[in-house]
Amino acid sequence: MSQQSDLPESMAWRVIGRLESRQTQRSVVEAVGVARSVVARLWNRFQETGNNRECYAAAKQLLLATGRRVSSQTVRNRLHEGGLYARRPMVCIPLTPRHRAARRRWTAEHRDWEQHDWSQVLFTDESRFSLECDTRRVIVWRDRGTRNNPAFVRERSQYRRAGWMVWGGISIGGHTDLHIIRNGTLTGRRYADEILRPHVIPYAGAIGDSFVFQDDNARPHRARLVENMLEA
Repeated sequence: MSQQSDLPESMAWRVIGRLESRQTQRSVVEAVGVARSVVARLWNRFQETGNNRECYAAAKQLLLATGRRVSSQTVRNRLHEGGLYARRPMVCIPLTPRHRAARRRWTAEHRDWEQHDWSQVLFTDESRFSLECDTRRVIVWRDRGTRNNPAFVRERSQYRRAGWMVWGGISIGGHTDLHIIRNGTLTGRRYADEILRPHVIPYAGAIGDSFVFQDDNARPHRARLVENMLEA
């Protein structure tokens, strides 16, 4: 690598891997046996540019395919010129064959529905919103010497796993109020008392007898007392 890191590629990634695992720079210096200034430069560069493993891999593949040697920085520059930047991927749950079959069946059953039909449906779900970001892979783009600028500082609570579970419903014609599920987990009883009675039943009354209530198969949603209430 260049003088900026003073280390071969494999050693550089050993340094970054240790720092990502929240080891201190001093402990990395002692474990790897390099100058602290080198470790600091590597970590600062990694925070500024993100994970560059893909750029190294692309450079190696180009060398094998064409015999032409280019630096990882050249690969990165060309990607940036094309509007491509390293970003975190969207996360989703894996679908089993049963899930896919059920979704195809549901789509076939509703493919002829029109706007009037969909306007009678209330879609609902819960989501957890974290009050802190516990990942160390968040990066910011900034100029040199601006590390302590408040605009580039990420605050983190000293209490881990802080967050709120929030329920809400939407339809073509409107939405419910958001309901924060406080003091513990959501149970079938709480689902009935805190969500169905004050939020869903009034919404159903506004739509009429053709109202369709859509939730998922979470355990509190399928409790016997909830099923009895929905049937009634």
